[in-house]
Amino acid sequence: MKSLRIKLWLIAVITVLAALIDLPQSFPVEIPWGKQTLKRIIQAPRINLNLGSFSLQKSFDTRLGLDLSGGTHLVLQAEMDKISSPDRQKAFDSAKSTIERRINLFGLTEPVVQQAKVGDNYRIIVEIPGVTDINQAIDLIGTTAQLTFREEATSQASEATPSSFLEVWPKDSGLTGNNLIRSQVSYDTNTGSPQVALEFDSIGAKLFEQITSRNTGKTIAIFLDDQLLSAPKVNEPITGGQAVIQGQFTTAQAKELSVLLNAGALPVPLKIVQQRQIGATLGRETIDKSIFAGIIGMITVAAFMVFNYGLLGLVADIALIIYSLIVWAIFKTLPVTLTLAGIAGFILSIGMAVDANILIFERMKEELSWGKDYFTGLKLGFDRAFPSIRDSNISSLITCAILYWFGTGIIRGFAITLSVGIIVSLFSAVTVSRTLLQLLYKD
Repeated sequence: MKSLRIKLWLIAVITVLAALIDLPQSFPVEIPWGKQTLKRIIQAPRINLNLGSFSLQKSFDTRLGLDLSGGTHLVLQAEMDKISSPDRQKAFDSAKSTIERRINLFGLTEPVVQQAKVGDNYRIIVEIPGVTDINQAIDLIGTTAQLTFREEATSQASEATPSSFLEVWPKDSGLTGNNLIRSQVSYDTNTGSPQVALEFDSIGAKLFEQITSRNTGKTIAIFLDDQLLSAPKVNEPITGGQAVIQGQFTTAQAKELSVLLNAGALPVPLKIVQQRQIGATLGRETIDKSIFAGIIGMITVAAFMVFNYGLLGLVADIALIIYSLIVWAIFKTLPVTLTLAGIAGFILSIGMAVDANILIFERMKEELSWGKDYFTGLKLGFDRAFPSIRDSNISSLITCAILYWFGTGIIRGFAITLSVGIIVSLFSAVTVSRTLLQLLYKD
């Protein structure tokens, strides 16, 4: 009984948290009060933690894909003048991969990145859902992010102006972003300010040690595409290939810089030849109809379960509601970008969750027909149905992994939502349903 109570409390806490996350960002509430009506806007929960050097701010938004919310459309022209003919296709493919990698590093935005080659024109078409600021999209895709370290030529660094930065630090040290293994956001242990930590390869580590050794007491400027990021003073030689970029960064700015550096430089220059915002292709009416159809489908499935299995079916319906709350909360927490294909994956996983309950209940009915009591039938039904449920879900997850690995765009979105649904359906069918039934049929 103690373990049963723990499970019940765990399910209750998870359900309440999921329900809070599932709330819309804000919604109006009207309460009749005599001859007047009290109106209040309820805000959805938001995490805001500040623990010394660690801070976290998180709101739970539903991210919609290009077909549901619109976004930004860009056409980029690859400048192939300085690329030899045999290498152009390779550089073109590399540019496409780099753009996809840069966008995906910012989250599951399901970008559409397509190549279009006509004659000597090499173009890349990019559609980014949810990004309505065209300049933000251009900065995300087009910034080369070439990191260079420059040595000081004058002691008047503190008096330098933006126009004289390259005059103060004209010496290229030879250390560039090509020597960078990885970058990540860290926090200064003294001030708690965000910074970007860098780790160099073996060649970069030796170069950095040499640079800091001959510039002790001077400044070394860190440039990103000829824009000064920071010019720290070298107090002593730095060994080990570890460094940080410090500046007046916010956490978001530090993350963006880290992402761009990790993504690497584009193999060919890109020129924007077309840019525009695009609206949702489905429209509000179609979305409403899809939601209505989903609700009708769930009600039909719930009625079928109750009609066929009675009290067992009612328990399965409760587990299905908890399942839906948890899955939607995970979508908002990750966050997953929902397209129509992603919603289809979610609905398909609902059917699989019900299917698991049907397998369990049928095995229970067999055990009961053989004269077992309800508690024994419950235990044997779950134990003997679980191998089939496990194997079928593992095979489905393998399929999702293949779709995600080889697919792009909305295919990946379908794979993500389906795999999340399958994993949660196991928890729903095996843990939630079983706990509720154990509560009903105590030994």
